[in-house]
Amino acid sequence: MSVDGVGAGTSAAAGVAGTSDAARAATAATAAPVEKECRRSWWLRKPQNFDEEIEHLKGLDGSSLYPWLLMAIGPAADILTGEIGHPWPAAAGLAVFCALYVATIRTTFSDRWRSGPVPFRLLAALAGTTLALAIGYGGNFMLLFVLVSLGVGSMSRSRRHLGLMLMPLSAAAGTIAGLRHTGFWTTASLAYGTFLSGLVVSVIITLFHAVAQLKATRQELARSAVAQERMRFSRDLHDLLGHTMSVIVVKSEAARRLAPRDLDAALAQVADIEAVGRQALTEIREAVTGYREGSLSTELDRARSVLAASDIEAVVRESGPPLPPQTEALLGWVVREGVTNVVRHSGAGRVTVELRTEGGYARLTITDDGRGPAPAAGGTAIQARTGTGLRGLTERLAAAGGSLTAAPTPPTGFRLTATLPVEDPPAGVGQHTYDRLPEDGQ
Repeated sequence: MSVDGVGAGTSAAAGVAGTSDAARAATAATAAPVEKECRRSWWLRKPQNFDEEIEHLKGLDGSSLYPWLLMAIGPAADILTGEIGHPWPAAAGLAVFCALYVATIRTTFSDRWRSGPVPFRLLAALAGTTLALAIGYGGNFMLLFVLVSLGVGSMSRSRRHLGLMLMPLSAAAGTIAGLRHTGFWTTASLAYGTFLSGLVVSVIITLFHAVAQLKATRQELARSAVAQERMRFSRDLHDLLGHTMSVIVVKSEAARRLAPRDLDAALAQVADIEAVGRQALTEIREAVTGYREGSLSTELDRARSVLAASDIEAVVRESGPPLPPQTEALLGWVVREGVTNVVRHSGAGRVTVELRTEGGYARLTITDDGRGPAPAAGGTAIQARTGTGLRGLTERLAAAGGSLTAAPTPPTGFRLTATLPVEDPPAGVGQHTYDRLPEDGQ
């Protein structure tokens, strides 16, 4: 990365740091004709948008510092006009200075050389050549201190290192100018200009690095947002369709059993299947748009219905004050997932759903008297496993500062417990534990 026009760099850097994407979009229509009329030189070209600007800055190689070698015209003029003695050594020294300056800038911005000692050695040689020319010839050769300062500024990122390098350089320029009796203001201007040139270059390059890092961070945040949205959508689809398909299967089986002896009851089950399907379509649309929020009371009613259709006795106990909507929505997901797992895996005859709110926490427990986790070959209990549904449920609760615990209840049965803070989540909440979970697919 290099400086894109040091002479106008301060205002350009301020524009990069202070102009938002919204402001750029708002002024694009009026700025386009002006920019078309005011085309800059190749080293001052201005990209058309923020992303293009960052890519442009990332690809620079220090070439925008090369035009500052035009300052060597002054010493060259002294040589050509014969204002100094011994012109040939002076010309050779000036040629060496120009070569060292180009090599210093090139290695400073080179991926191959930038982290090694080569740029610093070249900079030291550049400074030594400048001191020799300034002491030996004075005059316009004093301007070469400014070019050395540009090399220092392009190389230094630490304020401490920058100060340690610029202060002696500026002092040397001022001292030599003072010894040559150039006058107070000329001496002060040379020392100040030497220090300020390196400082401005360092600040602008630092700003360019910060802007490039900002772009990288923005891209990473965008990727993270996409990943989180995909995870949300996958979790919602699993929770929605897993429950809905289980209800449809249960009611279809009930309709098949009832059809030979009670056609009206079978048709009622078919009507329920139709209603469940329509509701599922609505919920999927809401999940796609991100506005789907469950209702605890609705999920409890659905739980009673699907458990009754599966010939499972349902017992629901509630105690405590009303819950905030967000807490109810999360607990609604717990009821949906827990009851779905009971119907699909437990073989239970009785399920108890208990909701208690006390001490700033809401605790929902779903307990069944089914067979619990299936034994593995050899008669031992299976290793704890987390299915997709319970993993998604854990993520939902953890994001709100809650926790999820799933474990068997010896000798038979299974218990799922969700805990959520009713108010602000305290430190330490949000962890989940698993002892043993039912078969995968939950």
